Amino acid sequence: MAGHTQFALLRQRRFLPYFAVQALGAFNDNVYRQAIIGLLFFLGIDSEQRTLYTNLAPALFILPYFLFSGLAGQIAERMEKQRLIVVTTAMEIGIMLVAAVGFATENLPVLLVALFAMGVQATLFGPVKYSILPSVLKPEELTGGNGLVEMGTSLSILVGMIYGGLIFQVAGAHGPEAAAFSVIALAVAGNVAARMIPKVDAGAPDLKVRWNPFPESVAVFRLARRQLAVRNAILGVSWFWFIGTVLTAQLPTYAELHLGGAQELYIFALALFSVGVGVGSLLCEKLSGRTVEIGLVPFGAFGISAFLLDLYFARPGDALAAGLGTLEFVRQPGSARIMFDLTGIGLFTGFFVVPLFALIQSRTPKRELARVIAGMNIQNSVFIVTAALVGIATQRLLGWSIPELFLALAIANTLVAIWIFTIVPEFLMRFLSWLLVRALYRLRLHGIEAHVPDDGPALLVCNHVSYMDALILSASIPRPVRFVMYHRIFDIPVLRWIFRTAKAIPIAPEKEDPALMQRAFDAIDAALAEGELVCLFPEGRLTADGEIAPFRGGVERILARRPVPVVPMALRNMWTSMWSRHDSRLRRMRVPRRFRAPVEVLASAPVPGTEATAASLEAQVRALRGDAA
Repeated sequence: MAGHTQFALLRQRRFLPYFAVQALGAFNDNVYRQAIIGLLFFLGIDSEQRTLYTNLAPALFILPYFLFSGLAGQIAERMEKQRLIVVTTAMEIGIMLVAAVGFATENLPVLLVALFAMGVQATLFGPVKYSILPSVLKPEELTGGNGLVEMGTSLSILVGMIYGGLIFQVAGAHGPEAAAFSVIALAVAGNVAARMIPKVDAGAPDLKVRWNPFPESVAVFRLARRQLAVRNAILGVSWFWFIGTVLTAQLPTYAELHLGGAQELYIFALALFSVGVGVGSLLCEKLSGRTVEIGLVPFGAFGISAFLLDLYFARPGDALAAGLGTLEFVRQPGSARIMFDLTGIGLFTGFFVVPLFALIQSRTPKRELARVIAGMNIQNSVFIVTAALVGIATQRLLGWSIPELFLALAIANTLVAIWIFTIVPEFLMRFLSWLLVRALYRLRLHGIEAHVPDDGPALLVCNHVSYMDALILSASIPRPVRFVMYHRIFDIPVLRWIFRTAKAIPIAPEKEDPALMQRAFDAIDAALAEGELVCLFPEGRLTADGEIAPFRGGVERILARRPVPVVPMALRNMWTSMWSRHDSRLRRMRVPRRFRAPVEVLASAPVPGTEATAASLEAQVRALRGDAA
């Protein structure tokens, strides 16, 4: 695992051209929208008409998501993905040529028509933007890849807004021509990058496209809600858009009234938030250990609430000064706390949203993923519009100040998070297990990426050293794993809830409970039949002396019924843990001698199920573990 980071993807053709396309697309969208606002000032449009245009523009851009997402999802499912990206970026060139005419002739209706067309193009690109990732990335790369995409999108939006806002200030009388040239050049660059993406097969090439957009929008929305964990991950992504829309929509006025500045300070505040999102997105891979770690979602959710709450207390009233530039604001008392809060909100937003995208991609069948993403885009649009309406209603009808709105958002975010984690306890379960494992151990992984299959059924066999073994292995393997464990370990308080939520399979010796043993073998076979990973500790009990006990015959019984590949694995350096039987520390409730102790998890090449025996697997696990009990 050493040296393997998401940044290596930026040197590989399977990812870099795609990353460039999506970043350039987000950049151009925001350059174009900000350039329209710049043109309004350039033409001397009065404030009332400016308000009309600035409210109409986002509505025109987002309307196609409601109208055409159903069609977009089907097209993205049926077409070869690289070809579709080339087509959508070619569409962008055509649309930007129309926009260039609008800028050159200073014709606002033409620019708004082009903006609606850009919304159509973005609607077509949306499903392929995220559905392509599981086809070009390995499961252990999904979190890092999504982190790069979110970082790239966040920073592209920020830089695009700055560039688009400066075009007319820098170019002066030649502002319309500069805007026209910029949007065309960016569209052409995106199309050139798209042509460098390798071919990626369609998810469902035999899918029949139904062209009536309204019933198909309903159909993809229902498809996105079919699986509970995916449905609520999509709800989490939509809530991310709600929070982001409410927050960023208030920043211009917040910068003026509560920070004491104007346009310059608004961009600075937005930059803090955007950089926070980018950093948080990139950190997800490190924190998750290259797995799809949805335990980061509760961590991110409650972090967002904490920083929003502190932002309210940092500046609940109006600013004490006015007309401040960025440097003048930075020197003001209390400004460091506000900057820290804005960055923290972005940071934990990255922790929140990146694992959700990775979960949606990893848990959805590839032939349905583009349509599920399209359904998610419909729901995102609803949440974005609702967020805009909530921001207006709370201030104009209820008379709330912006800090009071931030306070309400912190409370609402906490309540929504608790509700999601209550109905899908897997999120909270993963958070608790992630917290336990990351607090107590430093995991060093060897052979996991190479030997644990990316898809399809497999049986994992490992030595059994401590009560934490299942949690450590689940934190090390990119795919979800069904663990088979002795029923008395399964019933340990606190851990019992984690194991049950993770769908672990309790088992007992035949002499102790033959019915439970039979139910366990039936559950194992059903899980393997569904293409899942199942992990077994063939010793049948925790080691009492640090040595590996003989493997029992249960593994052969499983393979006789369903001969799937078997991956030998080993845990090293766990014998001295307080969770083992080394010195009974757990029974005496003493604290461990060491926190963040190094633990190694090793895997070797899969053995065909038809050739594996208990004795041969035991020998391989012994060789993997060596002398490092």
